[in-house]
Amino acid sequence: MSEKHIDETTGVETTGHVWDGIRELNNPLPRWWLWTFYLTVIWSVAYTIAYPAWPLISSATSGVLGYSSRAELGKELAAVEEGRAELVAAVADTSLEDILADQELRRFAASAGEAAYMVNCSQCHGSGARGSAGYPNLNDDDWLWGGDIEAIYQTIAHGVRFDGDDATRFSEMPAFGDILSGEEVDQVAAYVFSLMGDPSDQAAADAGAALYADNCAACHGEDAKGLTEFGAPNLADAIWFYGSDERAIAAQIKNPAHGVMPGWQSRLGEVTVKQLAVYVHSLGGGE
Repeated sequence: MSEKHIDETTGVETTGHVWDGIRELNNPLPRWWLWTFYLTVIWSVAYTIAYPAWPLISSATSGVLGYSSRAELGKELAAVEEGRAELVAAVADTSLEDILADQELRRFAASAGEAAYMVNCSQCHGSGARGSAGYPNLNDDDWLWGGDIEAIYQTIAHGVRFDGDDATRFSEMPAFGDILSGEEVDQVAAYVFSLMGDPSDQAAADAGAALYADNCAACHGEDAKGLTEFGAPNLADAIWFYGSDERAIAAQIKNPAHGVMPGWQSRLGEVTVKQLAVYVHSLGGGE
């Protein structure tokens, strides 16, 4: 039997392992650490027996306690739904005007509508509902189809130029590049720009006024402030979908872009659309 080697410096027995002349000291782990480690092993084995743990081909072991985080979540959601069922039923049975008149119901509908907005509408209109190029700002008071609660509801429910709903809002500006010459398009653009600022060519703007009256006033109004029955925007303010400089205005006159908003009633249901309408109306721009 070989004699045990003792390190001269520390007086500790070595393991017998030597690497390049370096010996490993045989310092055992503290007993409290070992017992803690053994307990964690026992605990982990017991945990995998009691709770869902081991993956199978199409599921996992369910555990002897039958616990399921999904089941717990389902119970919590069911409890929330039960708690708000009375208010949801009230929203369903109450007209939009009466919802606005009832402080508690309006607050509930606006809160639920905000949650639905973040999931379904923020991708286009932005998390703050400020819109972007081609998507309207829902915080201001400039509304293509009217900003009262009924008009907002109608737009959300049935959409704009949405083929999947027969009651959709529909308007389409003709491409005046096929009707007017390039010079005339620039003149109309100069006139429209002059309604909110100084045009680059006042003579062109003056000539564009007559062209506007003949070709555009029927939809946008003689004062160019728009007509909600046609979904025609106000051209006399500084709120624009596709740019407000003369070049952008001319491009829209020549070959206009037409956005599409889906109708949400078939997807979300009557109650959620009502809640969305109340929330959008509450942003400050609703009439």
